[in-house]
Amino acid sequence: MEFELRVALAADKDAIAQLIGESAHGLGPPFYSPEQIDAALQSAFGVDSQLIEDGTYFLAVRNGLIAGCGGWSYRATLFGSDREASRSPAAVDPRSGAARIRAFFIHPAFARKGVGSLILHRCEAEAWCRGFRRLELMATLSGLAFYARHGYVAGNPIQHGLGNGLTIEFAPMSKALQERP
Repeated sequence: MEFELRVALAADKDAIAQLIGESAHGLGPPFYSPEQIDAALQSAFGVDSQLIEDGTYFLAVRNGLIAGCGGWSYRATLFGSDREASRSPAAVDPRSGAARIRAFFIHPAFARKGVGSLILHRCEAEAWCRGFRRLELMATLSGLAFYARHGYVAGNPIQHGLGNGLTIEFAPMSKALQERP
């Protein structure tokens, strides 16, 4: 399948939010309960407007439908939507810090069809061009194998609080870029 890869625009926010919900509910089970997914969609999962404003968030489109989205960031925030309390707009120095791979969501109908890889390669190449030689991300359990196939190494899992006594497990991952992607 062929996909057009383009920069996300502010006008795409509603469509991105819809895709994120479909992705989380369609690909999240059996890793997360419906309650965890619904709670994560209120903070940890969702649209990050900063990525869109920075021009570092991409959409893979096929026949006018968004098949997937994802991006990278030179800012300190590692994960979370506009509603996540732990956000920081501080810039990361590429000489000493890592770029962030952020907010990848694939529509279930397009899972395992190369959409995530297409977006990830673009993100890695852009981060390289901005001087970054290390990448970090916070993987969902459903995305862990995908990132591992692309050379990311997992650290110890974390439990992220979602409120109302719910938590969700994520895995921090990192990758060193030895050459231009």
